[in-house]
Amino acid sequence: MIDVLIVEDSAFMRKVLSEILNEDPEINVVDTASNGIEGVRKALLLKPDVITMDIEMPGMDGIEAVKNIMKESPTSIIMLSAYTKKGAQKTIDALIAGAVDFVEKPGGPISLNIREAKEEIIKKIKVAAKANIKTTKKNIKFNSHKKKLHDSLVIIAASTGGPRIITSIFKNFPPDFGAPIVVVQHMPKTFTKAFAKRLDEHSSISVMEGKEGVSLKKGKAFIAPGDYHLEFSEDRRIKLNKKPALHGVRPSADITMNSASENFDGNLIGVVLSGMGKDGSIGIRNMSKRGGFIIAQDEYSSVVYGMPKSAVESGCVDLILPYNKITDKLIDLVKKDV
Repeated sequence: MIDVLIVEDSAFMRKVLSEILNEDPEINVVDTASNGIEGVRKALLLKPDVITMDIEMPGMDGIEAVKNIMKESPTSIIMLSAYTKKGAQKTIDALIAGAVDFVEKPGGPISLNIREAKEEIIKKIKVAAKANIKTTKKNIKFNSHKKKLHDSLVIIAASTGGPRIITSIFKNFPPDFGAPIVVVQHMPKTFTKAFAKRLDEHSSISVMEGKEGVSLKKGKAFIAPGDYHLEFSEDRRIKLNKKPALHGVRPSADITMNSASENFDGNLIGVVLSGMGKDGSIGIRNMSKRGGFIIAQDEYSSVVYGMPKSAVESGCVDLILPYNKITDKLIDLVKKDV
């Protein structure tokens, strides 16, 4: 049984969410809270498996509540977000603060049609209940015997748990990082733009949402926009399209990595981070065939060890690392371009 605490300032939302979740035989709503302060107190007292957290609340908002809970008693938290520019930005802030995932409210802050999101909410709660929110500095070496790299392109793939990990990685890049970076984070449109904005603020390299026709340049990072696949042209420009979703996602890291293998004449570095499913496991095979270097996040620091596990099982991974060791390795690999 998965014990869930609901933190919402709307009495209507607390009631309907409780009904929705209690309809599932594997979920038990242990309590509700009407604001962030009460939510933190009950989280520390009840120690639920998962918390659903509203963002906009009086007094202590959802972001501050996440920060307090993650500091005092780390818990899997799913944010319920309004689909607005402001809501997207605050959702990204909550993910960076430690929330595992988010669900868009289909009808605004007080969503009268919240039942439309029932399946997604329940699915993400069940994933969050199994998520690993504790990290470690354990360092596992694998098969690192590749040639020195030249003229590199870095492609990072992530899903659940990715935003916080990617932010941590980007904070440590030097301003003169010697390769372009493309990030494929499973995230809807609007949210990828907000994510790019936050990464740009946290990093010394330039970060933007990928746009049609933009050239790849060293020291710049591009986030694949939600609801688009990101591919490359022969002259190293970004191409966006709406081909069918792969693995149920668009953007897909496999499509981006496959395109890089076909069109990029330099050396490729692939990084597969925390996330559900197996996206990236096909793409890294093709990158590896071209002599690329592949890094997978280790199980111990992954929020969800799905994508990295599939990558490792492909037999193409050169190095397995905790996320706090990945930046240094990328810097080391790219320095060999000089």
